[in-house]
Amino acid sequence: MGLEVSAMDGRVMLVTGGTGALGSAVSLAALRAGATVVVTYRDEREWMTLTDRAPQGGRERLQGIRADVANGESVRRLIDEVTARHGRLDALINTVGGFAGGDLVATDERAWDGMLTLNLRSAYLCCHAALPTMLAAGRGRIVNVASRSVVPPAGGFIAYTVSKAGVIALTQALAQEVRGRGVTVNAVLPSTMDTEANRRAMPSADRRTWVPTDSVARAILFLASDAAADVTGTLLAV
Repeated sequence: MGLEVSAMDGRVMLVTGGTGALGSAVSLAALRAGATVVVTYRDEREWMTLTDRAPQGGRERLQGIRADVANGESVRRLIDEVTARHGRLDALINTVGGFAGGDLVATDERAWDGMLTLNLRSAYLCCHAALPTMLAAGRGRIVNVASRSVVPPAGGFIAYTVSKAGVIALTQALAQEVRGRGVTVNAVLPSTMDTEANRRAMPSADRRTWVPTDSVARAILFLASDAAADVTGTLLAV
C-alpha cells in the first residue's frame, strides 16, 4: 500500500494536526511521495521538530499554519490561505483528535462537549470549508480518522465513542452527498496506536498488538492517492 516517490508530485495536501504523532507520520510520508504539505499546529516546538525531520528536498514543500480547527472563522481563514498560496487543495486529512475515558455517569458536560468538539466538530468544520474548493475543481480526497474501538461501540469511554462514531457517520453521509463529483470521502479506523502519549498512559500494556503510526499513514496516503479514485465511503480498519 506504499506509494512511490513522486506519486503525489504537484498535489497540495492539508493535514490538520500535522505535527502530532499520527499527523507528522502522514506529513512526512506525503513529503516523501512528492506532495506539497500544509499542516496546522498549535505548538511551535512541534512545528520546529517536524521541519527538522522533513526529508531532503521536502522542507520547501512544507508549510505550517497556526490554526484552531475547532473554530469556524479560523478554519475559513486556513482554507483561504491555502488556496491563495497554492491555487488548489487536492486532499484534506483530518488527524486532529483526542481521547478521554469515563462511563456516562462519570462524564460531565464539559468532558462530553470537549470530545465532540475535538473529534467531530473539527472534522465537520474542515470538511465544510474545504469541500467547495474541491467540488469546483472536480476532484479531491478527504480522509478522516475514526477508531476501530468504536465499531461496535464499547463502554467505558462514552464521549470518545460517540464523537468517533459521529466521524464515521459524517464520512459515510458526505461520501454519498458528493458521489460522482470527483471527490472521495473515506475514514481510517486505527486500533491503539504506538505513540509516546499512549506509552505514557498505558505503561504496562502489551504493545505487540499496537499499530505503528507509519502503517496508519500509509493507509491514509493510499486513500488520498489516484489509486483510490474509485474508493469512497469506506471505513479502513488498520
